[in-house]
Amino acid sequence: MHWLREALLVAGAATVAALLTALEGRAPIDVSLLAFSAGVSLPLLVRRALPLTAAMTSAVIALAGMAHLHRWEGMLVTMVLFCAAVYHRPRRPGLVLAVSTCWVVGIGLVIGGAVPALTTMVIMSVAPVATGYALRLHRDRAEQTLRLRRAEAERVLAEERTWLARNVHDSVGHHLTAIRLQAAAARRAPGDVSAQRTLETISDLSLSALTEVRDLLRTLNEHPAALQPGIADLERLAGRLSSAGRAITMRRSGTGGVLPPAVDHTAYRVVQEALTNVVRHSNATAVTVLLRQDDRGLRIEVLDNGAPAQAPQVEGHGIRGMRERLLLLGGTLSVGPAETGGWRVLADLPSERNAW
Repeated sequence: MHWLREALLVAGAATVAALLTALEGRAPIDVSLLAFSAGVSLPLLVRRALPLTAAMTSAVIALAGMAHLHRWEGMLVTMVLFCAAVYHRPRRPGLVLAVSTCWVVGIGLVIGGAVPALTTMVIMSVAPVATGYALRLHRDRAEQTLRLRRAEAERVLAEERTWLARNVHDSVGHHLTAIRLQAAAARRAPGDVSAQRTLETISDLSLSALTEVRDLLRTLNEHPAALQPGIADLERLAGRLSSAGRAITMRRSGTGGVLPPAVDHTAYRVVQEALTNVVRHSNATAVTVLLRQDDRGLRIEVLDNGAPAQAPQVEGHGIRGMRERLLLLGGTLSVGPAETGGWRVLADLPSERNAW
């Protein structure tokens, strides 16, 4: 199909050159007119692979045709090939312009024995080169725009995947940790009443995990901040993770203004991850969560009295997730041993006007 299209292009160009010449009464349709029209059009077949060679070959044939026919429209095909030469080889527009100018001068000498007028020079040599260069710039810009759109689509897809992985880790991982904690307490429970209460807690946690997963799946095509918990849910979170051997205390200070949804949800996830890490990795018996809010933003501090050596030393997926959430809002995260012993998580979240 490709060669058929190319053959039809050559035949069409030769036919147009011959017909225009005949219709204007410049020359009768004979063998020489058809031969020169076909010859000047044949280089179109290699205009992509050898663009400058094709243009120069067509120019030589056009000069011979003009010398024989004197009045002939085949030079229009040569002008198209000079345009194609710049389009397919944009790095050498000056060379193409020089060859095109020499060709136009040659046409003038063949026809009238003199250098063509400036207007003729511009139309026949400069215009094809400028047109080809402009078309190439337009194509390059269109390709660049397409690449940028693809890169943006890939970036959005990567962000959605990161958001999904982070939320699955935060929601399901937290609830499973709490269920494991309550199950261990049930095994140590001295009586049936205590065991029954613990099993009821496990049932509630399982239902919460299932509900959050369903909400997560439902909001995949919606705004990520929809239907997500905030700092108002931290008391219930602390209650789920507290046990007979581990007390979690919540303290709030400062102004109590309404936080932006993104800040509110991120604060909840930071505290959730910090408390889950305490349950998983620490022998702490007391954990304090401090929330200090003012006009500049929200500061979160989670302190425990566990041994620092037992805290995770390598930044895992959960801590990376916290750091990524905070960076998206312009916040900061610090995780390390506390001066008073134990482990300390410190996060600063700016207010909405600072975050965005």
